[in-house]
Amino acid sequence: MSFAIDRLVLTPDDIDLSRSPMAGQLEAETYVLGAFNPGMTRLPNGNLLLMVRVAEALRDPIRDGHVHAIRWDADSEGYVLDAWPLELADTADPRKFLIHGGGWRIMALTSLSWLLPVEFSADGLERIAIHYDKAIAPQASFQCYGLEDARISRVGGQYLMTTCSVSPERHSTTLYSSSNGLDWVFEDVVLDHQNKDMLIFEGLIGGRYWAQTRPLGDLYFAYPPGSPWRAGPSINLATSPDGRHWKPHRHPGIRPRSGTVTTARMGGGAPPILTERGWLSLWHGVEPKEIVGIYRTYWTLMDRDDPSRILAEGEAPLLEPDADLTRPIEDQLYIRDVVFTTGIADGGNHFIVASGEADLACRITHIPKRVFGL
Repeated sequence: MSFAIDRLVLTPDDIDLSRSPMAGQLEAETYVLGAFNPGMTRLPNGNLLLMVRVAEALRDPIRDGHVHAIRWDADSEGYVLDAWPLELADTADPRKFLIHGGGWRIMALTSLSWLLPVEFSADGLERIAIHYDKAIAPQASFQCYGLEDARISRVGGQYLMTTCSVSPERHSTTLYSSSNGLDWVFEDVVLDHQNKDMLIFEGLIGGRYWAQTRPLGDLYFAYPPGSPWRAGPSINLATSPDGRHWKPHRHPGIRPRSGTVTTARMGGGAPPILTERGWLSLWHGVEPKEIVGIYRTYWTLMDRDDPSRILAEGEAPLLEPDADLTRPIEDQLYIRDVVFTTGIADGGNHFIVASGEADLACRITHIPKRVFGL
């Protein structure tokens, strides 16, 4: 599906690493591997804020027979390099390397991610300011490998931002809050190990907070033969009395369908937004291909009073990866076939949708509401 307004609005070349939280702390050159997967919200002044994931990577991670990773060290409260013997590592995926020798998969990252607030015009197309002074970086041992993929929801007068915090301790969901969308306060760990893509609904339902979650694992139980569903990662639901303490909902959310490989793996995208027909959820489905797969964006409408009830959904992808968008920065590509939607805002007769393109840049698309029957 193509749209009249669909473009990249931020690329790695727009990031000034002299203002990075890591600037001057490593005796090694770094570069912006990607500036992508932006959480998005509308600020009190009407402008849009993109909370951009900046993946800062070593220019030469492999040297002297070792592969190196960046880590925030809690003792020194600074950044250090860890070296792993190259013969113990699988470096086929440019985003990470696997470490051999354990009874389960163990990985480290080729970059460390931090979050950068970038302010745009009300339509999301003109960059107004990059707020380096308000960047969010690791501040605890459970974030020592960085913060990833912010999602921002406005519930009442408060902004709530979920992030994925990465460390050997846990791969957890962490929560930040703000009264103005620019100055963020760390709240706490809210979901434990390997529960990713937590999206808080933009509004209360029955006086409670709701969220989509995506727990991961290596074991799933089979649906019966002939079931419309396939076993694997799914988008689940959770509720909370205060937005901090969460309980899994007893009914399932959005599940991968059998008979297709395009949603063989799936996860949440933009925080659900309330429409006249119900809650609109944009999410990603992954078709297996080579190492990373093909990421596409899909949509589902859920009942406004019971989001476990699916009212409508689009069978065809809403957004596809677009090689034409990244052609001007082709020399910076390290993966292809990925669009990863992370934000949505009301634009009047259309929605403004924010995505990461190719794990490299930020993409803004204006999607007419009629596409969803609105």
